[in-house]
Amino acid sequence: MSNYPLSYKLSWLPRFLKPSLGGGGDGFAPMAARLIEPPPMRTVRLAFIGDISAVANSSAPDCDPAIKALLGTADLVIGNCESPVVDRPSAVLGTRLGTHHAMSERFLTEALAAVGIAHEKLVLSLANNHVLDQGVAGFDETVAALKRLGIRSIGLAADGPVQSVKLGPLNVGLAAFTLWRNADEDLFAGRVSMASDAERWPRVDHLCAVPHWDWEFRHFPRAGTKALARRLAGQGVGLIAGHHAHVLQPVERIGKTIVAYGLGDFLGTALARQPWPGRIGGIFVVDVSADEGSRGAIAAYRMYPFVRLRSGDHERLVPVEGLDGAIRGKVEGRLGAIFP
Repeated sequence: MSNYPLSYKLSWLPRFLKPSLGGGGDGFAPMAARLIEPPPMRTVRLAFIGDISAVANSSAPDCDPAIKALLGTADLVIGNCESPVVDRPSAVLGTRLGTHHAMSERFLTEALAAVGIAHEKLVLSLANNHVLDQGVAGFDETVAALKRLGIRSIGLAADGPVQSVKLGPLNVGLAAFTLWRNADEDLFAGRVSMASDAERWPRVDHLCAVPHWDWEFRHFPRAGTKALARRLAGQGVGLIAGHHAHVLQPVERIGKTIVAYGLGDFLGTALARQPWPGRIGGIFVVDVSADEGSRGAIAAYRMYPFVRLRSGDHERLVPVEGLDGAIRGKVEGRLGAIFP
């Protein structure tokens, strides 16, 4: 059984058809900021992307060269693996309907090549509600596939709460967890991290949380989500990049902590014919200081919004400035409502 409240379940379809701007944007931060002046001599660049899925893609996406170049500047790319990586889905009907996710190892490999993400620079979270969509065997197959491809994974209970990645002089800690599950609690237990208490997480130069939280198709986070962000910030987490809402959400500064509440989808996780607000995603680029005096502090951040346009049996990833006509005006209007 899933752990979604009934009100959440009843609101899913209306909010999918018309993503909500309810809740207001007061108190949030701009889309980009430089936090250390003058800039540090040495920085490490992290790029956070949204959910990756094959539900809306029968083949690899087309990617605008500007997006590919942006991802190429990162020392590490962190995203959410929303679909189990399996050769043969076990939940056949659910997979055809899109309620159960699955993608092949071939699709993942071709998609990463299309967007220019090298396997050795990629970290994928498996702490999400869909990770057991193809059962325990599909979960095990997913873990094995990522290892075979040379892609780091986070959010596995067996690996402990924090995975440390050495990037030049910095030790960056990555902690992923999910608040939501689509299967029984006993299936998630011991496999997927659902722990959101950072007090026991080990200390590193820079600690990032990658939560699967909040309610879907709402541009502004709920009060409980914001309260959890404040708690994590108070426990020493310097950067939070969230998933699960499937729409772009705002950025907040909590002391020295930067929170990107939701990055939307990187590759479409819902139906192929999705309303346009759900097609806006973001690449959240963060430069972390590696200088002695400011080691581990966030030097600058910027959200780079893009849109997933339908193109035959796959999607085309286009930066907002590359859009034409009415869709550009609508997207820019929605971004103006989300970001101060």
